[in-house]
Amino acid sequence: MASKKKIAIVNGPNLNLLGSREPSIYGTQSFTDFLPLLQSRFPDAEIVYYQSNVEGELINYLHSCMGNTHGIVLNAGAYTHTSIALADAVAAIGIPVVEVHISNIMAREEYRKTSYIASRCIGSISGLGMEGYALAISYLSEKKIEQPH
Repeated sequence: MASKKKIAIVNGPNLNLLGSREPSIYGTQSFTDFLPLLQSRFPDAEIVYYQSNVEGELINYLHSCMGNTHGIVLNAGAYTHTSIALADAVAAIGIPVVEVHISNIMAREEYRKTSYIASRCIGSISGLGMEGYALAISYLSEKKIEQPH
């Protein structure tokens, strides 16, 4: 039996407030409530979760995924539009990363239409709500990814 692929979900600033933060944009479900549903939908994947409001902590966590994670689902929140350092971390780790945004960033404020991390990711999903995480996990769990080393 093949071992489970380890997929990390990494959420950036203010995503700890999902469920209460601007529900008209981000919905009413917290990520803490959503995570067990994701894990039950993908029993063949080992899904781990990390969230931080601090840019350096996100970068350190991405670095820690090297050698033990098959893929990453990254919602960098507002750092998407501001952090070259986070983009550099995504490029440096050599792990497939799918960028996810709950809202459609292309339909929002002009500054949100720039993603510094998108060019470093294997794909981007935007505007599909929490289902974007499931689509990213589905892709990463089916993608032929070598064992971490």
